[in-house]
Amino acid sequence: MPSPRTFDAIVIGSGPNGLSAAITLARAGWAVQVLEAEQTIGGGTRSLELTLPGFVHDVCSTIHVFGTASPFFRSVPLGEYGVEWVYPPAELAHPFDDGSAAILERSIAETGTWLGPDADAYRRLMEPFVLRSQALFDGALGPLRIPSAPLLMARFGMRAIRSATGLAESWFQGKAAKALFAGLAAHSIMPLEKMLTSAIGLMLGVAGHAVGWPVARGGSQRIADALAAYLKSLGGVIETGRRVVSINELSKARAYVFDVSPRNLSAICGDRLPASYRRALERYRHGPAAFKLDWALSGPIPWKSPECARAATVHVGGTIDEVAASERAMWNGHHPERPFVLLAQASLFDPTRAPAGKHTGWAYCHVPNGSTMDMTERIEAQVERFAPGFRDLILARHVTTPSVFEQHNANYIGGDIIGGVTDLRQLFFRPAIRLNPYSTPAKDIFICSASTPPGGGVHGMCGYWAAQAVLRRA
Repeated sequence: MPSPRTFDAIVIGSGPNGLSAAITLARAGWAVQVLEAEQTIGGGTRSLELTLPGFVHDVCSTIHVFGTASPFFRSVPLGEYGVEWVYPPAELAHPFDDGSAAILERSIAETGTWLGPDADAYRRLMEPFVLRSQALFDGALGPLRIPSAPLLMARFGMRAIRSATGLAESWFQGKAAKALFAGLAAHSIMPLEKMLTSAIGLMLGVAGHAVGWPVARGGSQRIADALAAYLKSLGGVIETGRRVVSINELSKARAYVFDVSPRNLSAICGDRLPASYRRALERYRHGPAAFKLDWALSGPIPWKSPECARAATVHVGGTIDEVAASERAMWNGHHPERPFVLLAQASLFDPTRAPAGKHTGWAYCHVPNGSTMDMTERIEAQVERFAPGFRDLILARHVTTPSVFEQHNANYIGGDIIGGVTDLRQLFFRPAIRLNPYSTPAKDIFICSASTPPGGGVHGMCGYWAAQAVLRRA
């Protein structure tokens, strides 16, 4: 019998970060194996028929804000392996009760037409960063380090460190601009009064103007499949259905790279890691959770504002005060009556996701970590509020509770889909305070999940930087 193949690196987890780490190492000439606990690869980029036959739903991510902004993804020939980006006419819609809406257009000037008296203020806030967006992305999508554009990053930092409500109230006068920015910042899954929530709002807004908010034709699974195919072309090996419980069950390798949560890294590696470092991993703070609905629909969502049909992403939540109240409530352990709802309607622009004439949609709201409360009625009531007749279109629904999220992906502790709280303490020093956050005290063990900088999102940068740490140590 032939002897079993040996590998230089074993990557545990096949999310975008695990695959990106594997690709980076394979490009450097390393023999790489990826082990995935589930039967399909992808982590947060999986697609399934969750409701009815022929309706393709993304289990977690759909709108890939950093899909084309990521320096790593720009280096990978995703298009050659089946990824086709679809760009809606508008990046984001934020409707109001009176039938009006604020629209994030690709153009800053066109966005300003929706913002009334705040058009010039919005331009002054966003334009300096949009004009140098690639330098901003290169500087922000990684660990704390000396940036290549220090003045740009310093200017960004002065804005980013503020609370979202503080920045919005000081820069804008009208409800449209304030609400638009509040919805962007609410992706931080923190109270909008907290420091650094402006960072998320600014980055998402800049990405919308600079590179767009695309979806992957056919579903987000196409991204994971393309990364896997490219890895295999470099000689990499992927094994699914292989859940790693202990590092001791793995064959000998030069490096082990874990696309797992800090808590799971501690459990898997055990006494291979010092007790002090394991305690730091176990103290890592996971944030609030997501409660998600997927719908099979008989037609497009009937928004009061027709302009909402121009965007794949709709922020359903009303004014800045309403959005802030919702995020404050869930942070404090409550379930808001009128939750801020993030909604995706990708089938409007990608007909491959549903049978002819039909549509898919999903929406989620933020809830306390580990919540067991059913938010279906509250989410659908919010959508109905801005799109009367919506409920009549529902053919079937699929509910993903926080516990189901964690069952689907062990990294989503308590339903936390972004890999941990992104406050001042954990933005850069995650999962523990180290000069190199991807390394561990064990010379051959590394971590590359969203619990490392730059955090959540489908961009592969956590994996890229972790692989660089492996290569430097080697």
